[in-house]
Amino acid sequence: MEKKYRLLEDDAIIVDGRTLYRIEALRDFADVNIGDKGGYIESEINLSHEGNCWVSGSACVFGDALVSGDACVYGDACVYDNARVYDNARVYDNARVYDDARVYDDARVYGSACILGSAQISNGMITNV
Repeated sequence: MEKKYRLLEDDAIIVDGRTLYRIEALRDFADVNIGDKGGYIESEINLSHEGNCWVSGSACVFGDALVSGDACVYGDACVYDNARVYDNARVYDNARVYDDARVYDDARVYGSACILGSAQISNGMITNV
């Protein structure tokens, strides 16, 4: 598997006592070009190298959270704990997705929304499992 980004160790922030690193694209994919700077992740477990998923802006992904598939997290959004954002989902603005929450399919989470616990959001549907 060819890596699509790298962590910029000289561009880091501290969030909730954790060090998060800005990412930089290593290849072109979707609307991302080689050299583009992304958002912040704690480690490579937070963002898949497969698919067109991306974290951009000031967005943060950390803990055991994972963004995969063609999902995007951007703006000032944060995804953390054991949350998952995948398929073609979008999390943006100041939204928060955490605990064991799942956002998937073509779902959009934005504004100041907080998705937590074991909630699942898909195609705009909210279910609490």
